[in-house]
Amino acid sequence: MTTDSAPATVTARERVTRLAAAHLTALQRGYLADQSHAVASLARLRRGAGRQAGQLPDLWALIDTGPLHDTPDGARPLSEQELARAEDALHVALTLYALHQQSRRTGMYQADRPDRRRGLGAAVRRMMKPGEIDTPVHKRLVRAGTAAELTTCAQRLRDIVVLLRRDDMELDHALLAGQLYTWQRPGGADTVRREWGRSFHAWHDRPASRPDAAAGRASTDTTATTDTDKDAS
Repeated sequence: MTTDSAPATVTARERVTRLAAAHLTALQRGYLADQSHAVASLARLRRGAGRQAGQLPDLWALIDTGPLHDTPDGARPLSEQELARAEDALHVALTLYALHQQSRRTGMYQADRPDRRRGLGAAVRRMMKPGEIDTPVHKRLVRAGTAAELTTCAQRLRDIVVLLRRDDMELDHALLAGQLYTWQRPGGADTVRREWGRSFHAWHDRPASRPDAAAGRASTDTTATTDTDKDAS
């Protein structure tokens, strides 16, 4: 006798993460191929980094949230509150990616893997010299985690992304989208803080040659963009 196993439950967070990954993959592929529509889309998305989703109606057409209204196998319909949280999380993650990718010719979105950690905590840790803790940089991560509401969190994450971009440090923005969805739930900020802290302390990577992140810090402004290539707008 055979028994059919019940389909695995797909959580709302997983749906947000998967949708973010689909958007990010398409945007990054197009941008790196110098496709005009992708370059223009990222330029528009950058204007939303650190701002509320509703402030820029121009971006609504760029972030397709239609799949969130579907009900795939193993999932249930999302409530209005869940949809709002998902839309806000996607907005923050994708606009931060657009800022992160600006003028970079390698993909700044990279999936987090056991042998290649690209979560937010790990990304912050990778900006530091081996065996040392850069207190001001670490404080930025702590401040993002202790933000009182999502807009403040997004603004503080924007500051971190500027530093990651400066040092060519990749990030899993899809994972971040899922975390920001959880962050908005009651008690969710504690869960996300633990994830960021675990990522920070558990960071490891296969040995790879890369320029010393500290080498460019003295000569690079961490707040202003000086690139003059095609997408410096």
